Amino acid sequence: MATEKLDLLILKTLALEPRHGYGIGQRIEQVSRGVFRVTLGALYPALERLERAGAISSKWALSENNRRARYYALTAAGRRRLTTERQAWERSTEAMTRVLQADAE
Repeated sequence: MATEKLDLLILKTLALEPRHGYGIGQRIEQVSRGVFRVTLGALYPALERLERAGAISSKWALSENNRRARYYALTAAGRRRLTTERQAWERSTEAMTRVLQADAE
């Protein structure tokens, strides 16, 4: 999965509520109906990258099964980035759809 697409999926997932890393991957897979399966080897570097960029923050807390887990949350900068990246994605997909649906002239 391309870096930009993964970042967008993570930001959107965290816009709903803070989650731990495993929960983020599960939610993306669930909402995409299994189309997107995020490996931990791709997820955690993306989370680190987004945190370094200031788009998300993290803190340690107890998970639903009483284990320590690092929870990630969207920051104000992350919300702005989500809006910008979502708009860019929508423009790109609309353009791609127009090209794919164009009739031969």
